[in-house]
Amino acid sequence: MAALLAQGMTPEDHLLDIGCGALRLGHKAVPFLDPGHYWGTDASLALMQHGRLSELPDPDRLPLDHLIEDAAFAYPGIPDTITLAIAFGVFTHLPHADLATALRNLRRFPNLRATLFTVFLSDAPGATRQPDGVVTHPDRPPYHVAEAAVRDTIAAAGFTPTRLPTLLPRGQVLWSAT
Repeated sequence: MAALLAQGMTPEDHLLDIGCGALRLGHKAVPFLDPGHYWGTDASLALMQHGRLSELPDPDRLPLDHLIEDAAFAYPGIPDTITLAIAFGVFTHLPHADLATALRNLRRFPNLRATLFTVFLSDAPGATRQPDGVVTHPDRPPYHVAEAAVRDTIAAAGFTPTRLPTLLPRGQVLWSAT
């Protein structure tokens, strides 16, 4: 929530929470946003539905059809009203090509101001120990990627890349694609 609020999120924004899982962010964002302004995607519909029932103080505030099973980052059924998107801790566990797909497909949202996402950074061709001790890899989870590759991927998708100074758990780096 702090990262989204720093990006200027207000209750009137329409948020797409990519890889929302059991609503780790959703349990805070749904009560903050105007009703109907939160949308979540994840590879597991069952996990999102469980989170809706167990994590939200008022599950009725989040319509079931606002939780979309989507492992391909195609965003089916998500309305064009989306103004902000976030994928926290998603692309640390997926190959870099998935970030490129996700960003390219976000271009269809005409009102999107910014997408926030996290990655581990390293130029190393092999395993890298991140600042907190987690070991990342270029070819298997948890993944790391070169900073230049992240910048290039964001730019190739038609966005402006910004590496944000926010300190995150496990050495993840927060990026904004605007």
